[in-house]
Amino acid sequence: MPPLAPLTRPERLRPGARVAVVAPSGPVPEERLAAGLDLLRGWDLDPVALPHALDRHPAFRYLAGTDEDRARDFQAAWCDPDVDAVVSARGGYGAQRTVDLLDWDAMRAAGPKVFVGFSDATALHEAFAQRMGLATLHGPMAGAAAFLKDAATQESLRATLMEPEAVRVLGAGTARPLVPGRARGVTVGGCLSLLASALGTPDGRASLRGGLLLLEDVGEEPYRIDRMLTQLLRAGLLDGLAGVALGSWEECGPYEAVRAVLLDRLGGLGVPVVEELGFGHGTPALTVPLGVPAVLDADAGTLTLETPALR
Repeated sequence: MPPLAPLTRPERLRPGARVAVVAPSGPVPEERLAAGLDLLRGWDLDPVALPHALDRHPAFRYLAGTDEDRARDFQAAWCDPDVDAVVSARGGYGAQRTVDLLDWDAMRAAGPKVFVGFSDATALHEAFAQRMGLATLHGPMAGAAAFLKDAATQESLRATLMEPEAVRVLGAGTARPLVPGRARGVTVGGCLSLLASALGTPDGRASLRGGLLLLEDVGEEPYRIDRMLTQLLRAGLLDGLAGVALGSWEECGPYEAVRAVLLDRLGGLGVPVVEELGFGHGTPALTVPLGVPAVLDADAGTLTLETPALR
């Protein structure tokens, strides 16, 4: 199977760009969404919330409205010629339920745009990569608590969206090698639990050969992290991987216990692994592009993009 190839990068945002905020996953509190829109306006962008962004499903309260309404908002935003970027309002759960309700032919015809999200949005990142060959941004949601309260998280997203040349070297002071070494590949990944749950689905990959795999998660006990990594290993998904960049593991138990699992499951791959690179559910959280060529230097604790995240 050939190694992962770089994906099409959408254009950067410029002052006045319209940003559609959608809720494909869980419900977002109105005050948090309003605060996120204000932040985007402060960057001289033109954010707009789609009609169902504040909905809550009548039966399944963990969903932001019905599957059909969430998918309708997402597709309307993507296919609107005046919209330059689509940003998730929050994570939670539910994006997988919308993927097969979207008209991917119509979205493909609408052309490449910026998509931003993380956590549950991993399902959409994978769908964009597989169905449209589009690079996307693993970055904070407009109504996420970390985005609203942390200036460094905000600046990482702003610079990536509007000044992508300024954020070619990604890393955090916490980053250090779990397995030393240096590797080149194409960035891929996101939330571990979403990647594991995609196996066997239309968007589940058969191989990540040549990829630099980004992994993070929240609220998972060490044994569940072990189970999901073991599932990826047994499925052959990690065969031929170039390297691994690990982000935050918020609320996943004592980090030393998590670290032991990560080393046990990933250390035998024979590839560089860097830990605590600074993306994911922790604070601050870097915005990291998916689908672009990069160099991982585990010893230096850096991920260097060979091209800017956006054109």
